[in-house]
Amino acid sequence: MPLTRPLLELPLRSPLFVFLFLVALPALAQPIKGQATVIDGDTIEIAGTRIRLHGIDAPESSQRCQDARGQDYRCGQRAAFALADWIGRANVSCERRDTDRYGRVVAVCRARGIDMNRWMVREGWAVAYREYSPEYVPDELAAQRARAGLWAGRFIPPSEWRRGQR
Repeated sequence: MPLTRPLLELPLRSPLFVFLFLVALPALAQPIKGQATVIDGDTIEIAGTRIRLHGIDAPESSQRCQDARGQDYRCGQRAAFALADWIGRANVSCERRDTDRYGRVVAVCRARGIDMNRWMVREGWAVAYREYSPEYVPDELAAQRARAGLWAGRFIPPSEWRRGQR
């Protein structure tokens, strides 16, 4: 008898479903690798794939902050430049964690074997995005103690700034 039920109606335990799931699983787990273009302090692009850095939140491109002397500066732009300078021409490898509401891959990315998400927070150019992960909170506290990057002056957390607390 021919298979007449749609594929989506197959029971989860059917051999065909298990086979299709196991065949697709490695494709989902494959890292995204290549030269990265920095979009902003927490978003990169590799070979046409937009990647949001997991667990961190960097200032928006147009966001302004104050430095240690109280002078305004474009902290979002500076965060993006810091990331781009740090990556340089190194190959980047990203491990997918999720997909965000904008369709971007959410990932932990590495360059030269170093977690770039952690690097951004440690250098003070991004904060731990506690709403999504506590992973980088210790790094944020270290940056705050060292008065690194954003922590050298005053800034509105990026999530508040986006909500209009400008």
